[in-house]
Amino acid sequence: MKYIQIGSKQFFKASIALFFGGFVTFSILYTTQPLLPIFSNEFSVSPSITSLSVSLSTGFLSIMMLFAASLSDRFGKKQIMNISMFFTSAISIIIAFVPNFESLLIFRAILGITAAGIPSLAMAYVAEEFHPNTIGTAMGIYISGTTIGGLAGRISAGILTDLFTWRIALFIIGMIALILSVGFSLLMPKPKRVVKTSINFKTAFQTYQVHLSNKPLMALIILGFLFMGGFVTLFNYIGFLFVSPPYSYRQSVIGLIFLVYLFGSFSSVYMGKKASIYGYAKVLTVNVLITMTGAILTLFSSIWLIIIGLSIFTFGFFACHSVTSSWIGEFSKVYKAQSSSLYLLFYYLGSSIAGTLGGILWSNFGWIGVTLFVQVLFIISLPFILYSQRSFMQKARTNSGFKS
Repeated sequence: MKYIQIGSKQFFKASIALFFGGFVTFSILYTTQPLLPIFSNEFSVSPSITSLSVSLSTGFLSIMMLFAASLSDRFGKKQIMNISMFFTSAISIIIAFVPNFESLLIFRAILGITAAGIPSLAMAYVAEEFHPNTIGTAMGIYISGTTIGGLAGRISAGILTDLFTWRIALFIIGMIALILSVGFSLLMPKPKRVVKTSINFKTAFQTYQVHLSNKPLMALIILGFLFMGGFVTLFNYIGFLFVSPPYSYRQSVIGLIFLVYLFGSFSSVYMGKKASIYGYAKVLTVNVLITMTGAILTLFSSIWLIIIGLSIFTFGFFACHSVTSSWIGEFSKVYKAQSSSLYLLFYYLGSSIAGTLGGILWSNFGWIGVTLFVQVLFIISLPFILYSQRSFMQKARTNSGFKS
C-alpha cells in the first residue's frame, strides 16, 4: 500500500484534517487556563485548586490514551478520532451550564476522557500513513493545529468573557469545535496500513511492555513530562501575575498574551524540518536552551521583556514537542499507537502534576518560584536527551537510515 506523500490530494486533505483535530482538541482542552483568576474569585478557591480545571482534564486524558490505542486497533483510528472530537465538543458546550465549581471539575474530567482520541492516535496515524520523508512535516502541521487551537481557545475565552461571561465564551467555543469536527470527519482519509483486531487488554499490556523495556525510547517519553510540565506551569500562573499589581490587566488583555503561541506554530514545522537535516538530538538540545532562556526573561518587570521571554519560551517548547514526537514516531518500528500513547501519557501527566505543583510555588514564592521550577524541569531533560542520542548512535552503526 502506498504512503501519503507531499503534493498528493490525500496529503492536502489529511493535513487539513489533522490541523482541525489538533485545533479542536486544544482549543477546548485549555480554554479554562486564562480563566483561572476568574474561577478563583467567583468560586472562592485557591490558585492550585482552580488549576484542577486544567489538570483534571489533562490527567484523565493521559490515562485514557492508553486505552484509546487498543480501541483503535479494533474499531479503526479514524472512527475513534471522530467519536473523540464530537463528544469533546458536546461536553464543552455542557460545561457552559454547570451550576458550581465542583460540577465544572467533574465535566472537565469527563472531557479529558473523551478528548483522548485525537492526541493518542494522530501521532500514530502520521507515523503509519505518511511517507517517512514527510513525517516531520506532517507532524509539524498537526502540532501547529494544536498550537493555533490552543491560542484561539485561550484568546477567545478571554475576549468573550470580557464581552459577555465565561459561560457564553465556553458555549461559543464548543459550537465552533462541533462544526470543525464535521470537517475532520469528511476530510480525514481512512487508514490503509493497519488491520483491525479484537480488543485484548492482556495483549495490549504486552505491547506496552515492549516499549517500557526499551530504555532509550523511555528516556524520550519522559521528556514529554518535563517539557509539558514546565510549559503548562508557566502559562497556568502568568494570568495570576498579570491580574496583580503593577499590571492589573483585564481578562481580554491576558488572553491576548497567548498570541505568542504563533511562534510555536512556526517553530513546530520549522524545527521539524531542521531535525531531519541535522539530527533530532542536536536540534532538541538547542531548543531546550532556547526555552530556558525565554523563561529567564519573564523574571524582569518590564512587560515587553516578559512578552519577548514568553515568545522565545513558546518557540522553544513547541519545537521540543515536535522534534521529540517525530523522533519517537520514527524510532518505534512496532506498536506505534502505543508508543505515542505512552509519550502523551507522560506529557499530560506533566501538565497535571507539575501544573498543580506550580500553584503551590506561586502561593508561597511568587513568580520567581514558578520560573525556577520550570528551569529545573528543562535542565533535567538534558541528560535524557544525551542518553537517547548515544543509544541511537549505536543502533545507527547497523542501520544507516537511522537518525540520531
